[in-house]
Amino acid sequence: MKKNFVSNSTASIRMFKNDFLESLSKVRFYVPLIVYIPVIGFLFWKAIIDLQMPVLNFAGWFLLGLAIWTITEYILHRYVFHFEPEAEWGKKIHFIFHGVHHDYPNDAKRLVMPPSASIPMALGFYFLFDWLLPETTVYPFFSGFMIGYLFYDMVHYALHHANFKSGFWKKLKHHHMLHHYSDSTKGYGVSWTFWDHIFRSNFDKK
Repeated sequence: MKKNFVSNSTASIRMFKNDFLESLSKVRFYVPLIVYIPVIGFLFWKAIIDLQMPVLNFAGWFLLGLAIWTITEYILHRYVFHFEPEAEWGKKIHFIFHGVHHDYPNDAKRLVMPPSASIPMALGFYFLFDWLLPETTVYPFFSGFMIGYLFYDMVHYALHHANFKSGFWKKLKHHHMLHHYSDSTKGYGVSWTFWDHIFRSNFDKK
């Protein structure tokens, strides 16, 4: 397969001439935690305290939201982030959203999704689920979905910067590094590799 440019530097490149837009494209790894943990706390409070939802009902919808995140992560990474349009403007958008990460995978400020992108996306998913799900169940469901997202972001950062010695995390890092350095058309699961096995996009065993 074609080998693309990959930088081993911890630095990156400037994507925007405008300083404000450039600042929005970079983020410290802990920022999503600051933004979304209070949101998740509110969703817990709304369901359990304000609406007095039974714990088993909450747990069921919470786990469903978490499960839906895993397939969402896979679909977004495979079919959205790795979709490469033919038009020049489309190629620029692709580079901003994901291409830059593949060219500069060690840039610590472009490893988690910046709030400028994640907040509109989160709102879109929230209103979609609120429309699709039975009344009030969006609160536990979306809290599970958002915890899945935060887990993905933190795991993604760790896979690029932590040195795992053995076990599950070492295997997960190996899986993600193969996606970056061997074959970017496989290994779309980041925090969870289950769907790569289901959709046969896993790496061949040697």
